[in-house]
Amino acid sequence: MNPVAPLLFLLAGSALAAAPEVHAGPPAFLVQLTLLLGVSALAAYLSFRLRLIPIIGFLVAGVVAGPGALGLIRDQELISAASEVGVMLLLFTIGIEFSLERLSRIARQIFVGGGLQVGLTVLVAAGALLLTGVAAPDAVFTGCLIALSSTAIVMRLLGERGDTNGPAGQVSLGILIFQDLAVVLMVLLIPMLAGQGGGAAGVVVALAKAAGIIAFVLIAARRIVPPVMEVVARTCSNEIFLLTVVALCFGTASLTATAGVSLALGAFLAGLLVSESRYGAQAMGEILPLQILFSAAFFLSVGLQLDLGFLAGNLGVVLGAAALIAALKVGVTFLSVRLLGESTRTALPVAFLTAQVGEFSFVLAATGTALGLSFAGLGAQGGGVFIAATVLLMAFTPALNALADALGRRLPAPALAGVASGTAVGPEEHGAHGLPVAGRVVFAGYGAHARLAARALSRAGVPYSVITRNPDGASELEGRGAPVLIADYTRAGLLRELEIASARALVIVDDDTEMTERTVSVVRSVAPDLRLITRATSPEGFQGLQGLGAQHILTAPREVAAGILDLLTPPEVTRADITRHLAEHPPVTLSATQRAQCEHAAHHAGPVTPEADVCLECVAQGDTWVHLRVCMTCGHVGCCDSSKNRHATAHARRQDHPVIRSAEPGETWAYCYEHQWTK
Repeated sequence: MNPVAPLLFLLAGSALAAAPEVHAGPPAFLVQLTLLLGVSALAAYLSFRLRLIPIIGFLVAGVVAGPGALGLIRDQELISAASEVGVMLLLFTIGIEFSLERLSRIARQIFVGGGLQVGLTVLVAAGALLLTGVAAPDAVFTGCLIALSSTAIVMRLLGERGDTNGPAGQVSLGILIFQDLAVVLMVLLIPMLAGQGGGAAGVVVALAKAAGIIAFVLIAARRIVPPVMEVVARTCSNEIFLLTVVALCFGTASLTATAGVSLALGAFLAGLLVSESRYGAQAMGEILPLQILFSAAFFLSVGLQLDLGFLAGNLGVVLGAAALIAALKVGVTFLSVRLLGESTRTALPVAFLTAQVGEFSFVLAATGTALGLSFAGLGAQGGGVFIAATVLLMAFTPALNALADALGRRLPAPALAGVASGTAVGPEEHGAHGLPVAGRVVFAGYGAHARLAARALSRAGVPYSVITRNPDGASELEGRGAPVLIADYTRAGLLRELEIASARALVIVDDDTEMTERTVSVVRSVAPDLRLITRATSPEGFQGLQGLGAQHILTAPREVAAGILDLLTPPEVTRADITRHLAEHPPVTLSATQRAQCEHAAHHAGPVTPEADVCLECVAQGDTWVHLRVCMTCGHVGCCDSSKNRHATAHARRQDHPVIRSAEPGETWAYCYEHQWTK
C-alpha cells in the first residue's frame, strides 16, 4: 500500500464530514486537494528544471496560486491542516537522524551557540526598535519573531550539499534545536507582553510541566519504545509498522502540546524515540513519502499568505524590512558562532544560512496579532509586512548561501588542512546509518542462502554488510559483530544515502520473486553499473530479472550459496574451500520411512538447509533453549517444546509448515504437527 494514501483519505474524510451539504459534481475539498497536489508537482518539476531546491518552488507556487494572484487554492483550513502535519513529519524525520548520543555531542552548540544567537537577536532587535520609539511589548515581540530560522530550509540546503555532519551543519543544527526549545518560552511570553497570562508564576509552572513531559519522553526513548518497535517489526508488515510510527509521531506531539511545547518539537522528540531503537532507517523510509507531501503543503501555505497587491503597494517597506532582518541576523549569528569558539570559515555559512525567518514565527505572529501586538510597531500594516518579508527571505536563502560560499573562498586556507575545530563532528565513521558499503559485498535480505554465503565470505576474508528487515537475522549478525542495518532495501532514497553504487556487489537472493524484481529495478535506477547477483526460481523469473539488468542470476536452489561464493571470493579460494565453508550447515532430509508416514512428509522430503545453528528468536530475546528443531519446508531453526519459548512450534503453526526434524547432532527423528506422528 502506498503510505501516502491513508493520510490523504483522512484529510479528505475530515473535509467531507465538515461539508454542510452534498452538491452535484466533485466535492469542493477534492478540487482543492487536487489543485494542491497538482501545483506541488508542477512546482517541484520547475524547480528541478531551474536547479532550485523544491522548497523555493513551493513558496513561489503558493504565491501564484493563492488568493492574492490566480486564486486557485482558497481552502485555507485544508491547507493549514496539511501544513501542520508537514511540519510535524519534517521534525520527526530530523529527530530520527539524531540519536540522544549524537545530540549530547553537540550540547555546547545547542545551549551556548543557540542561546547566544536567540538571546542576542531579541536584545539587539528590541533595543533598536525601542530607540526608534516603538513600545516595549511590540519591540520584544518583534525580536522573538525574527530570532527564529527555518529548520526545513536550512536542513534541506545542508543535506543537498552533504554538509549536515560538517562543522557548519552541526553548529546550524544546534542553533535550530535551541530555537525550537525557545518557542516554548516565547509562546508563554507573548500573552504576558499583551498584558494577559498568569505572570511569572504561571510561566514557571508551565515550564515545569513542559520539562516533565520532555523528561518522560526521553525516558520512554530508552525503556518503552525500543521493545514496542521490536514487537511491531517482527510482524514484517509495512502497514502495521507505518501506522505505529505515525501514531508515535502524532501521539508524542499531542502529548507535548498539552504542556505548551510546540507540536513540532514534540514530533522531533518522537523521532529521537525511534532513533533509540534499531529501526530508524526503516522508519525513515516509510515516513519519507508522507513528509515530502505534507512539507510541500506547508511551504505552499506560506506562499499563500503573501498578498501580491500588498507587496506591490508596500514594496519599499517590505524590502527594507527584509534587508534589515537579514543584516541583523547575519551579524548577530556570526558573532554568536565566533563567541562559541568556531572559526570564521564555519561562522560565515551558518550566519547566512540562518538569516531568514522560520516557519514557527508564523504561529507566534498569529498569536501576537490576535492579542493586539504588532510587528515593529507598524499596527495593522505590520502583519502584512512581516509575512511578505519572511517569504522573500525564505525564497532568497539559496542566494544568501551562495554568497556565503563566495565570501568563504576569499578567506585564507586553514593552516592545517583536514583539521576541523574541536566542536565539529565529521562524517559518519562507517558511512550513512553506520553501515559500511564502499568496496564491500552487500546482502539485501538475510535468508538461508545469504546466511551461508555471508559466513563463507567472512571465512574467506571478503568484507560484507547486510540490509535486512528481519530482527532475528539482525540480532544474529550483531552478536557476531557483523555490520547490519534494519531497513527496507527497496527504497531508492535509502540506497542513495548508503551510496550503494560504491559497493563491490549487491546480492539479492530473496525467496519472494516480486520483492527481488522490485529491488533490482530500484537498484538499477540508483546505481546502473553496480554488479548484481540475484536468484530466480523459474524460467519466467530468470527472463524478468535479466530484462531488469541483473548480471548474475543463479537458478539451482542448492547451488545458490556456492554460486555467490564462486563470483565473489578471491581467485586463491578454491572450490574445495567453498565446499568446506558450506558444510557448516549441511542439508537435512527425511528418511524413506519418514516420507511414507503421511502426505506432508512425502511432500516436504527435503533436502533443506538449516538457516542457523541457534534459535535466532531466543538470541534476540536473550533467552536460552534445550533442543533445536529445523523446519523441513523452509529450513527455519527454532527451540523445542521443552524450551521456554517453543519457537519451532510457533513457526510451524504460524507458517502452516507441518513437518519438523531434530536439529541436534546425531538425531534424525521427525514430527508432523497435523498427523502427530514421530519417527
